[in-house]
Amino acid sequence: MNVKLRVVGAGALFFLYSLTNAQTTKAKTDTADAKDIEEVVVLGYNRTLTKPKDVSANTTVTSEVLENRPNVSFLSSLQGSAPGVTIASNSGSPGSAKIDMVIRGISSIGADTEPLVVIDGVPTGAVQFRNLNAEDIESISILRDAAATSIYGNRGANGVLLVKTKGGRFNSKLRLSYTTMTGISIMPKNKYNIANAKELLQLQKNNGVLLGNTLTQDQIANYPVNTNWEDVFFKADVIQQHNLSTTFGGENTTVYSSIGYLEQGGLVPNTNFNRFTFRNNITGRSNDKRFNYTAIVGLAYSKRRQLNQETNSGINGNVVQNPLLGSFLALPYVASGQYSSGRDLFNAIGTNSAAPGNFAYVLEDVLRGDQSVFGRFNETSIFASANTSYKVTDEITINNRTGADVKIGNSVAGRHPNAYLSLVVAANANQEYGGSETIRDTRELNFTSVTSANYNKVFGDHTLGLGAYFEYNKIHYLANSQTQNGLDPKTFAIGQGTGYIAPDFTRDIYIPSVSADKITAGALAYFATVDYDYADKYGVSGTIRRDGNYRFAPGNKWGTFWSVGGRWNIDKENFMKLPFIDMLKLRASYGTQGNANVIGAGDDTNAMLLGYNIVRDLNAVGNGYNNTPGVFVSNIANPFLQWEEITQTNFGLDFKVLNNKIEGNVDVYRKDTDMLYYNIPSSAITSQYQYRGNYGSLQNQGVEAVLRYNVINKPDAKFTLFANGSYNDIKITKLLIPVSTGSLLLEEGGTLNEWNLVPYLGVNPHNGNELYLDSNGNVSEQALDKDRRKTGKNYFPKYQGGFGFNSMYHGFSLDVLFSFHAKFWRSDNQLTWALNPAYMRSGYNVSADLLNAWTPTNQETDIPALNAPTSAISDRLLFDASYLRLKNITLGYSVPKKFFNENSLLKSAKIFIQAENMMTWSKWRGYDPEGLGTFPLSVYPNPRTFSLGANLDF
Repeated sequence: MNVKLRVVGAGALFFLYSLTNAQTTKAKTDTADAKDIEEVVVLGYNRTLTKPKDVSANTTVTSEVLENRPNVSFLSSLQGSAPGVTIASNSGSPGSAKIDMVIRGISSIGADTEPLVVIDGVPTGAVQFRNLNAEDIESISILRDAAATSIYGNRGANGVLLVKTKGGRFNSKLRLSYTTMTGISIMPKNKYNIANAKELLQLQKNNGVLLGNTLTQDQIANYPVNTNWEDVFFKADVIQQHNLSTTFGGENTTVYSSIGYLEQGGLVPNTNFNRFTFRNNITGRSNDKRFNYTAIVGLAYSKRRQLNQETNSGINGNVVQNPLLGSFLALPYVASGQYSSGRDLFNAIGTNSAAPGNFAYVLEDVLRGDQSVFGRFNETSIFASANTSYKVTDEITINNRTGADVKIGNSVAGRHPNAYLSLVVAANANQEYGGSETIRDTRELNFTSVTSANYNKVFGDHTLGLGAYFEYNKIHYLANSQTQNGLDPKTFAIGQGTGYIAPDFTRDIYIPSVSADKITAGALAYFATVDYDYADKYGVSGTIRRDGNYRFAPGNKWGTFWSVGGRWNIDKENFMKLPFIDMLKLRASYGTQGNANVIGAGDDTNAMLLGYNIVRDLNAVGNGYNNTPGVFVSNIANPFLQWEEITQTNFGLDFKVLNNKIEGNVDVYRKDTDMLYYNIPSSAITSQYQYRGNYGSLQNQGVEAVLRYNVINKPDAKFTLFANGSYNDIKITKLLIPVSTGSLLLEEGGTLNEWNLVPYLGVNPHNGNELYLDSNGNVSEQALDKDRRKTGKNYFPKYQGGFGFNSMYHGFSLDVLFSFHAKFWRSDNQLTWALNPAYMRSGYNVSADLLNAWTPTNQETDIPALNAPTSAISDRLLFDASYLRLKNITLGYSVPKKFFNENSLLKSAKIFIQAENMMTWSKWRGYDPEGLGTFPLSVYPNPRTFSLGANLDF
């Protein structure tokens, strides 16, 4: 709370300063005619070009796409809005970091594949962005080809997102804006057809097991209890958002300031997210306009409560602790709400949590949060940057941008001493006190400074731009944690250090543990750019960059990367002077880059902080033969380790026709990754059979397209259709140590993580057993490893994109966005549990589909007999998870301007209703088909959200 109050105070101070300063600044109206303004493409490092002169493949998403959306991270709002960009949320938990973003396919097997995100010129260290307010974003430029990304060298190999936050305009009046939105989030439905009490009891009777076998048909039909455990564990929850901003501009100064608050409840009890943000962006210039500056400060504080499996995948399959699994495995003929506390439950069932039905009670206790299993995560972020430029002459400009991105994290997680799980652990260990608490603090500083000199000169029809840059990056990371085992329930308070039981070294119990970590990472680069244009017809751009990285050994620390791109504005040629062609441009580019982040980063992790010991020999202490203590090799140094090398070729066509009524672009690309970071064979004498190094190649190639059709464009009526889509194919072209066994393959000539399963043929109508196709092409009732097949399928979408329309008529507006992912396959291991009669016999709920199981009188069915053997290596439950989703629909009404005048306090008003993730069409039977992963077990689904809001300008 103290941190939050300090941030509020700082925000109020800056906000009041902005308002005060506005009164002393003479405002003027803009004089530029809108028709004279050309679309500007932002390419990073202060480089900008108009759209006709750009040689690169990029897409700009404006603030209209991001505003008023009920998403914590702006990444979720980007889905379906740009070609070649795969965005998949692997968790709908509020504030979750489990959002995958891939540009033009997976470009590595073992290295990091996330794109670089640059906010106001400052590279960031992670891609969750829970503390960035989307209402503060003006635009996002997605850079995809080498011509656009090579300037970012070792960090831009996987694509780049340039995020520009809002600012004021020179000579503009004071404007105060308030936006508000409130809504409700709802759990999506699954198609597992989970059995109710009567159905499950009938299944048990059919199989001769458990309670159902002891009841008559009449008792089953009239059983008094029917608990829907999904309704117990999942609740609709509220989301609300409030943002207050002000902008103004004088002759030489502009200011944008904002304060924002967001609150989102989770679908599961005791999960939620709260965020407070403040931003102050100031731009200015000297009277002669030779000196320009920008100063940006962004502060944010967030806190969230989340399920344990967000950070601990080890409990994904644990029905006792995981409501995402236990909600449909819990017995429906058992009543909920029988015990008010963990102690009451322990007194009733003791340590017998595995008895049929009891785990649901344990889950109820787990979801009591602070009184049971608790997890509090707080994050304070400070973003600051300063950009200065001075025009030495009309042609030469000196620039510097220095920025810092600071993240301060604190988490408190553990088990309350009164929790059932704590009491069980203590009882099993013959201890008086149970419970544990882990407090972890982290600090991370990402510092970047870029200095450049730029030269721009026009010689008649010739325009030349040159740039020389020097970039310095430094990252400092500190972490420490402490864990206390044994808590006194009479005095324990979360996060306050009270109720800690003193260590008992005689019995080796209540022993606390501590840990600490410190990492310093860095990178250095110098590079140059050239841009040449002739008569607005022909253009060439080039980049050469020399990168150094701390991770590699001397001799491999530095790498050189480059790109070249060209364009031909065909519409400028005399033979193309056609009245219906407004722009027709052909582009081509080729370039190389290096991926220095050779370790794939996990959620909430900065990839620059990983792999710092790869080039060092490391020993560790442990027990060897006959449990004898000793020292052994834990890492073999690889001093020859180097960057992954990526080369990319791109051909593109941009067009505008029919007086800009139709516009779009098409790109064809090929991206090759060489020197893959992967396994290298090692002599067994080293105690390790392999180590990590550079070998192998991977290829991505595909097509991207964007089309926009302005059907109607009148002052009081507008209608625009839009669509984007992309195709990407991944192929492994070289690999030293293939993965040729198991369910996922990595082999030369094959796709990445190719499913390798036994073909499932159905049910034998004569005995109810499963049927498979063996390796000889014969029908078999056994699925063996030798019968596995390469399927040519993986879990990366081949097709992705979005489409929809924007419309307006006399103040009413309707905007619709669909998103889709197609041709990717996932194995539904959650459905595996629901269709396995063995789980029913063990005291869990299953799918009512099993009521249609084979019997001598029900032979024409696709459900095997209840006692038939099953296989875990067949493709029976491998599904095409393709989906089409109504991502967002917004209906709004803007109050007519005639109701406002110069003396009105309120200058404009708009109200809107919207739905996010409203409908999904898919063959997938689970809660949510979205996500880049093999299995969906315990994935927190993305909620359906319905909201109402208003935008007010003063």
